[in-house]
Amino acid sequence: MNAPFNKNANNAATHPAFLSLWEVEAYYGESYIVQNVSFNIHEGEILALLGRNGAGKTSTLRTIARLDDPAVTHGEIWLDHKPLHEMKAHEAAQHGISLVPEDRRIIPGLTVEENLQLAQIAPPKGWSLERIYELFPRLGERRKQDGVTLSGGEQQMLSIARALARDIKVLLLDEPYEGLAPVIVQEIAKTLGVIRDQGITTVIVEQNAVAALKLADRAVILDIGKVVFDGSAKEVLENTALREQYLAI
Repeated sequence: MNAPFNKNANNAATHPAFLSLWEVEAYYGESYIVQNVSFNIHEGEILALLGRNGAGKTSTLRTIARLDDPAVTHGEIWLDHKPLHEMKAHEAAQHGISLVPEDRRIIPGLTVEENLQLAQIAPPKGWSLERIYELFPRLGERRKQDGVTLSGGEQQMLSIARALARDIKVLLLDEPYEGLAPVIVQEIAKTLGVIRDQGITTVIVEQNAVAALKLADRAVILDIGKVVFDGSAKEVLENTALREQYLAI
């Protein structure tokens, strides 16, 4: 079975997407969270996945990452012609999917460097520690510090760096700017731009919609588990009525 071609009107139908969700439905227990969601992302793009609280954004990320809940009950997810919807979470990770959760999940009792080394134990390995410290010099300065004692912004950097320590193709970010000062948000946004330049595809879920849209190439807006907009990030930034209706900004 071949990966579905891009059916999105915003992209040419002759070009298959790098990451494609096609009529995906998923549940948390009895709750119908992701409802017939379809969208496509091309390699190296940053997609802002937006919507109000409870719209299904985090559930969509978890579905892509193939975590146990929510469970896909219908539809297909393809990554570079490979059927993610048939994979377990560890298989998706081996194929290059990495989710950075909102709570960051820094491992207590381990230093910054040990958190990174732990991510590299199992193949495929990604960026070297030297390359990671070049991108995140602050982590290099604190490599011997217990990871959980870092500031919120530094912990977010460590979470992203830990993902890069694996050989990833798609970086899924859940609320990366949560609780961070504007200057740190700008620093992380700059870093994500560098990561995009390395060819890594990124999906960012973020309540700070304006910050996410300024970084993103495209945007998908969810409302009660359904796609209500799929287009350029610039269009959302310029469409006041759309932002007010679905993002309350």
